[in-house]
Amino acid sequence: MSGDEFAIALQNVSKSYRLWGRRSQFATLKSALLKRDLKLSPEQTVPALREVSFTIHRGEAFGVIGRNGSGKSTLLKIISGILKPTSGTMTVNGRIAALIELGAGFHPEITGRENIYINGIMLGLTRREIDERFDRIVEFSGIGEFLDQPVKTYSSGMYVRLGFAVAVHVDPDILLIDEVLAVGDEEFSARCIAKIQEMKLRGVTLVFVTHQLDQVRNLCDRAVWLDHGLMEAIGDPMRVVDAYLQEVSGAAPASGAGTGEEPAAEAAAAPQKQDPNEEERWGSGEVVLKHVALTDHHGRELIAIGAGTPITIDLDVEVRAPQDDFVFGIGIYHADGTCVYGTNTDVEGYAPQQLDANARVRFVTTSLDLVAGTYRIDAAVHTRNGRAFDYRRNVLRFVVGSRVHDAGVYRPKHEWKFDGGVAFKSIDTLRQNVPASIAEALQSAEKKGSEAQRLKGSKEKQKPQ
Repeated sequence: MSGDEFAIALQNVSKSYRLWGRRSQFATLKSALLKRDLKLSPEQTVPALREVSFTIHRGEAFGVIGRNGSGKSTLLKIISGILKPTSGTMTVNGRIAALIELGAGFHPEITGRENIYINGIMLGLTRREIDERFDRIVEFSGIGEFLDQPVKTYSSGMYVRLGFAVAVHVDPDILLIDEVLAVGDEEFSARCIAKIQEMKLRGVTLVFVTHQLDQVRNLCDRAVWLDHGLMEAIGDPMRVVDAYLQEVSGAAPASGAGTGEEPAAEAAAAPQKQDPNEEERWGSGEVVLKHVALTDHHGRELIAIGAGTPITIDLDVEVRAPQDDFVFGIGIYHADGTCVYGTNTDVEGYAPQQLDANARVRFVTTSLDLVAGTYRIDAAVHTRNGRAFDYRRNVLRFVVGSRVHDAGVYRPKHEWKFDGGVAFKSIDTLRQNVPASIAEALQSAEKKGSEAQRLKGSKEKQKPQ
């Protein structure tokens, strides 16, 4: 792979630390000097990383998860150049900005203003470039009147605000973040996440360590799970996080979900499927989605619908072990991977009480207002902290037909209104120039939509008053 294709590459990287101890214990420094034995000897070597190999592509958001002491911070320090690996090779292409330790890079005795300039210069900017960014840095940090105070007087939250503001405004190619955002308040954390998403859209490579697993699911393209310095899993963030949660909770994967009897960590680390149309499935198997279907109001399964058609997503649930912590969720995606809509019973306020027998769960909408195109559905049942019982990605695909070729994915109900000297030809006039095959397909889709609306109206009339 050429340097133009990757931002960070690690090959068999290991890092070990020596633990030093005295040959013998002394009550006082005097007794040690008299015995002439102040030498320290290495007693043992502790590995922090062991044979870690992966490549992070340019513009990729990459999450690092694992328990405390698993090697996450050591990994980021090696990538940033703070530490050298004991063995193996590491290559970085691009300018790095790092938020690795609280207050790292700040001199406590000088002011916030002076630290902004020092950090900017250390990150490769000229004084003129820092001048151009200075007001934006100060505004984003929100430290205001404390700008000209020594940073040793700052709270931990102010340290984070200033450090993050500098790091994201020096236009790095690669941004490293190590859990420091957990220190800030909710409002600032939300602004940081928004800024990270903006940088991701600009093609900045993001690598961050976090215990906020929802951030990994929502922000990352890939993730790695480290445990005692070893790579337990790498790949799709949903699968990696689920495998980690299963291991932490001690749940063993059951048959009928995931990839047969394959352990969760191995499933997450396995090569990802190349066919985007193929279903992926993982989870503990304690609760299983036996069948997922897109149906009309009669319960008939659909593979094609008209725009604005009422639909139901049916989940047939098999319970293999009773649960009192459970969430059902669905996601609708465009064929290009764009998330159209996602929700679950937890975010909508349904508090789980008991799941002890097979069940049927339905997501019902009276109008699926999507533009013409191909879409896919994900369905899942999991705990409230995200540990999957059964996650079925790309479980269904369906086509939306429409006579209107608008752009995007969502088509709100609307109408055009005109006043003054503006006129258009009728839609019937335009249809005369449509090829017969397309016209027939449009008529069929419109007929289905009209029939569905008619039956819906008929049902409403029959309801008792």
